[in-house]
Amino acid sequence: MDKFTKLTGVAAPMPIVNVDTDMIIPKDYLKTIKRTGLGTGLFAEMRYNEDGSENADFVLNKPAYRKAQILVAGDNFGCGSSREHAPWALLDFGIRCVISTSFADIFYNNCFKNGILPITVSPEDLDKLMDDASRGSNATLSIDLEAKEIRGPDGGVVKFDLDDFKRHCLLNGLDDIGLTMEKAGAIASFEKRNAEQRPWA
Repeated sequence: MDKFTKLTGVAAPMPIVNVDTDMIIPKDYLKTIKRTGLGTGLFAEMRYNEDGSENADFVLNKPAYRKAQILVAGDNFGCGSSREHAPWALLDFGIRCVISTSFADIFYNNCFKNGILPITVSPEDLDKLMDDASRGSNATLSIDLEAKEIRGPDGGVVKFDLDDFKRHCLLNGLDDIGLTMEKAGAIASFEKRNAEQRPWA
């Protein structure tokens, strides 16, 4: 998993509440267990018209936001079914950070396991960041995970809180497998000792 330390990128505004996982990645795209290629299906029902052409009014289809790496979204982002394809699709598109006032628990935890930083802020701070994100090509935010700060294009700073363990995992690029591999030496020692003490096992 890629480390997340600092990120400076375009932030796309999505002032929609209750964006569920089916909106993030519709069920038609769940036939694969590969983590790549899902970016084309991200927000598909909003991004594309019925004939498959792009919906020019959707934020991620606008020239200023096509390479957005940050999403500033409404309350209760990631609710609905517990599909890990949702963070996979965001990451495959290029989104590394989602900012909202609240997240559904399963989606929130899945983000950390896939290298995405979900940041919870107050409604007042979200309003400011949504305004920052609405500036088109000037909608650049800087995220500093070490300092737990978001810097806006005007130099304003928004502080955020994050569980220390989750922060450690993102800073060091550790998913569940990576955390296990950190204990590889201790595991090998246990296996060796166990084989000597219980050769029949």
